[in-house]
Amino acid sequence: MATANNSATASATPNSLESAQVRAQLQLREMILAGELPGGARIAELSIVEKLGVSRTPIRAALMRLEQEGLLESLPNGGFAVRTFSERDVSEAIELRGTIEGLSARLAAERGAPSVVLNEARECLNRIDAVLSQPALNDEAFSSYVALNERFHALLSEMAGSEVIAKELDRVSSLPFASASGFVVVQANSPGARDMLIVAQDQHRQVLDAIEQREGSRAEAIMREHSRIAQRNLRAAVASHNLDQMPGVRLIRKRS
Repeated sequence: MATANNSATASATPNSLESAQVRAQLQLREMILAGELPGGARIAELSIVEKLGVSRTPIRAALMRLEQEGLLESLPNGGFAVRTFSERDVSEAIELRGTIEGLSARLAAERGAPSVVLNEARECLNRIDAVLSQPALNDEAFSSYVALNERFHALLSEMAGSEVIAKELDRVSSLPFASASGFVVVQANSPGARDMLIVAQDQHRQVLDAIEQREGSRAEAIMREHSRIAQRNLRAAVASHNLDQMPGVRLIRKRS
């Protein structure tokens, strides 16, 4: 009986470590984006261990994962520091997302997207239409839009049926400014907020139609153009000094 208990404990250990690593990763990411760990600051591993109440092993694994995401950079003498980003860095990350999403949309059109995923995407767009049908959008409406927008982009990625592309898209979208909804909060404070979201929604409809019609080049071009909205929002945010309203903005350097 004791042997069985020991065996069960041993087999559970890897899962426990993995769970602790994921929790540490999420908590560290939140601390970085909230500005608790400022840009350029060296990560003091022991203080993180004490703050999060977990051992050094999952903390080290979490730090390495955040380096892979691009939020941290390794230092020559060991350890990690919080990365900062220039406006050019952010712009290039958005451009890269648009390129990968374009490729994903083209493959979905050429290979044929599963009907069940297409149906989910249509329903998602119908729900976005309902949100945008309001004459004015409040905070709740913007929150709903963000959630539905992220869902639609996830479904587009799923349509391609490529694990490799999906992983690369997840990686670039994990940067604080490159996700599909990264700059939507900036639009919330602009007079033409709803109009810009309607333009984006029309592009959603167009790319879904292109995928259904098996028009790969058209689908790719639409998604490349779709990312230009985020580029425009980036420029507008920097020009109007509204970046302080967004998570992680303290990591942006205002000059390349």
